[in-house]
Amino acid sequence: MSTLPTRMTAIGIKAPGGPDVLVPEERAVPTPGEGELLIRVRAAGVNRPDVMQRKGLYPPPKDASDIPGLEIAGEIAACGPAIKRWKEGDRVMALVSGGGYAEYCLAYAIHALPVSTLPLIDAAAVPETTLTVWHNVFERGGLKEGETLLVHGGSSGIGTTAIQLAKQFGATVFVTAGSEEKCEACRKLGADLAINYKTEDFVAKVKEATGGKGADVILDMVGGDYIERNYEAASVEGRIVQIAFQGSPKATVDFRRIMLKRLHHTGSTLRSRSTADKGAIVRAVEEKVLPLFAAGKVRPILFKTFPFKEAAAAHALMESSAHIGKIVLTV
Repeated sequence: MSTLPTRMTAIGIKAPGGPDVLVPEERAVPTPGEGELLIRVRAAGVNRPDVMQRKGLYPPPKDASDIPGLEIAGEIAACGPAIKRWKEGDRVMALVSGGGYAEYCLAYAIHALPVSTLPLIDAAAVPETTLTVWHNVFERGGLKEGETLLVHGGSSGIGTTAIQLAKQFGATVFVTAGSEEKCEACRKLGADLAINYKTEDFVAKVKEATGGKGADVILDMVGGDYIERNYEAASVEGRIVQIAFQGSPKATVDFRRIMLKRLHHTGSTLRSRSTADKGAIVRAVEEKVLPLFAAGKVRPILFKTFPFKEAAAAHALMESSAHIGKIVLTV
């Protein structure tokens, strides 16, 4: 076993606030416990929950690291007791409940995935987004071949993944995005219809494009007044899946549509799920989705990378919403 350093650089949150509260600090290198891997981080994905955590609005689960970062890629530096599948030196990407913005990070072995042919920088953009899309669109939303999916925020990391996956599984994909440039990027990825929500009414556009039927599954990260509009845009027996609230988590809604259209409105968060729950989603992704990445049929869309000590700049970019796809920190 190679000797590991005892100290590492990580990005801490000085106090809740703007991007400038993210500062490099020295921390102890963690030790993997039973069922855990210590990963030498080469790249870490930046996600909206990291921004919420930095603002003090999304505290980490009590057993998680207070360092932000929910997805990483790198090499296994050490294995805890009772690890069968992995060994030191294996290239992996992993979902973590915190700690990703650091030189070393712990991950549960059952939350790791083989990187195969992907560059590590691309691999870091895969776990959080792909697991979220797989679980919410396919497992909770039950999207099937021949159905129509509407994705709000089509040019986001989640959106660019959802477009590609839904097309691979034979669905028609509609998206909303906030500029013509973003709409065009979504069309290039395979979206059948891209609606500029700043200039067009997505309910009317979805109805028009489906001959009045509506969307079978709607993936929503906006909330607020979109909740009622989603009920309008949904088909009979439609499934609306809530994964975030970039608007308000509260809304005044006429719920009669749920009865008249027999709608399902569900939702989930990934971070607070049990270790076993997350492991089950990871295994499903390994079986159903990773072959599509390996074959080049689905790819992470990287917008920009930053050295991890420039995490503040990465967060400022994410909050500007100027990006299309994923932002990644390189270590």
